[in-house]
Amino acid sequence: MHAIEITAYGGPQVLRLTQRPRPEAGEAEVLIRVRASGVNRPDVLQRRGLYAPPPGAPDLPGLEVAGVIDSGDVEAMQAAGFRIGDRVCALVAGGGYAEYCVAPIGQCLPIPQGWSDVEAAGIPETFFTVWSNVFDRGRLLRGETLLVQGGSSGIGVTAIQMARAMGARVFVTVGSPEKAEACVRLGAEHAILYRSQDFVAEVARLTAGRGVDVILDMVAGPYVAREIDCLAEDGRLIIIAVQGGAEATFDAGQVLRRRLTITGSTLRPRSVAFKSAIARELRRHVWPLIERGAIRPVVYRVFSARHAAQAHALMETNQHIGKIVLDWSSLHLPVDGLEEPKCVS
Repeated sequence: MHAIEITAYGGPQVLRLTQRPRPEAGEAEVLIRVRASGVNRPDVLQRRGLYAPPPGAPDLPGLEVAGVIDSGDVEAMQAAGFRIGDRVCALVAGGGYAEYCVAPIGQCLPIPQGWSDVEAAGIPETFFTVWSNVFDRGRLLRGETLLVQGGSSGIGVTAIQMARAMGARVFVTVGSPEKAEACVRLGAEHAILYRSQDFVAEVARLTAGRGVDVILDMVAGPYVAREIDCLAEDGRLIIIAVQGGAEATFDAGQVLRRRLTITGSTLRPRSVAFKSAIARELRRHVWPLIERGAIRPVVYRVFSARHAAQAHALMETNQHIGKIVLDWSSLHLPVDGLEEPKCVS
C-alpha cells in the first residue's frame, strides 16, 4: 500500500510518499480501505518530534480516517452492527496516512447519511475530543456558557456546533474578522478578536460580569491566569493543548473561593475501552443531531494524499477554518492531471 511517512523530524518537507506492507486486522479490529484522512495538530507535532506515538501504535502519522471496511474480526463486527463493505470513520492511534489502516471496532462509527468520505474523515479526532472534554470532563449543560479559545480550528468548529445543538451559549476567540464571521455562522453567539480585544473584558461584558461556565483551552501558558478571571462560580477550565506554553502562574485563591475546576486530557494514549465508550456516547447523543442537520461538516481544504506536505504547511499558517483533509482517491492519477487543492464547506 501507499503511505505517508516521516523521514526525519522537521518541517513539512520531511513527509514522503512511500510503500509499506498492508497491515492486518487482529482480534476486535477491522482493516479499513482508506478514502480520506483528517489532518490534525498532533500530526504536525509528531512530524516535529514533539509527540511520539504511544507504545504499539504505527509510526505513520494520522489519527482519523474514513473509508470502507475491507476485512476484520467478523464475529466482533457483527456484534457491533458492522459488516465488510460498510462505510465507516474511525479514530486511530496512528497509521491514518495510508491506503489501509487498522482500527479497533469500538472506535468505528458509521459515516452519517449524506456525508462524503472527505467530510467524514474530519469527524473522529475532533468529535471524540470535544465530547470527552466539553461534555464529559467539563459537564457542559443546556443553558450554560462555553468559551472556545481558537474557534475556527477543527476542534473549535466542532465545539461550537455541538455545544449549540446541546442548548449552550457559545463564545469564541479568533484571529481575524473572516474567522469571526465563520464562527458566528456556525452558531457562536459572539466572536472575540483576540489581537485587538481583551477577551477577559469581553467575556465580562457579554455575561454581565458573571463569567462563563466552561472554557475549552488549546493555548495554556499565560492564558490560564486570565481564563480563571473569566470563569463563573463553579466554572470549569479544560486544557487540551499547550500551544502557548506548558507553564502557568495563577491565583490559586480564586480556585478555592469560587470552587473552580482546572482539568485537561490527551486522548491518543487512552485505552481502546475508553475511546470506545466515547464512540458509544457520540452514536447515542450526537449522531441524531447530525441526522437532523444541527451539525454539519466544515472542510476548509482537500489535498491529494501525495500533497501531505502542503497540507501540513497550511495547518501551520493557522489560516484554515475547519478541517484539512487528505484524499486518497486521486493518488493514482498522473501528477499533471491532479486538480489544485480545493476548498469545501
